[in-house]
Amino acid sequence: MNHEKDTIYSTPMDPVPPFTFDDRVARVFPDMIKRSVPGYADIIDMIGLFARHYVQHGSNCYDLGASLGAATLAMRRNINVDGVTIHAVDNSADMLKRCGENIQWDQSRTQVELLLGDVEDIQMTDASMVVLNFTLQFIPAKRRQRIVDRIFKALRPGGVCIISEKLVFPQREGQQEVLTHMHLDFKRMQGYSDLEISQKRQSLENVLVSNSSDEIIGMFDNAGFSRSFQWFQYLSFASFFAAKATTHA
Repeated sequence: MNHEKDTIYSTPMDPVPPFTFDDRVARVFPDMIKRSVPGYADIIDMIGLFARHYVQHGSNCYDLGASLGAATLAMRRNINVDGVTIHAVDNSADMLKRCGENIQWDQSRTQVELLLGDVEDIQMTDASMVVLNFTLQFIPAKRRQRIVDRIFKALRPGGVCIISEKLVFPQREGQQEVLTHMHLDFKRMQGYSDLEISQKRQSLENVLVSNSSDEIIGMFDNAGFSRSFQWFQYLSFASFFAAKATTHA
């Protein structure tokens, strides 16, 4: 599918409205994410490889906060076992509509079910892989542990969870400042103006609230995952892997 260039914040706004995943964002989302999130394509590719290795026969997979379906398609194109259903979940009808259109263009055999709803409420069961790709950061912080707990309970033994997030770095003096400045330069290198960068930042204030890497690993530990670690980082953007033990203790 063809997608538009992201020019949402290219003209002055007063006030700048809070960021929402509406049709305006859905139309430009591939360009927006490519130019805003360094390493995004690499994360998507690796989600596919994780799916190839860890998705189990006859199980469910969940893409929580599926947006336009990039992670769903990465899983779908790499799953090599039968009887799997991928549940692509999003609370934005505009995003999910375009996700469905992207799925229709794909000829992979694994079944995909589109679910319009809140990732906090979706019922998950018999899962072998759950992905939250830059989703948890949009959930109120006090409710994030509950989501990770529910994922753990829904996973089969040996099942895995991938969480990708924009991080904060409170533990090392100066790291946050350096990586923030480098990310600003990254976006300028992608063609965003200072006006666009400033207005986008204002729109995301109090909408996107980041965790530290220790907090994310802590959520995995609290939920009961047998192993978890950060496997990727590019500037402030990172991805984490967690696995449920193959047998119950």
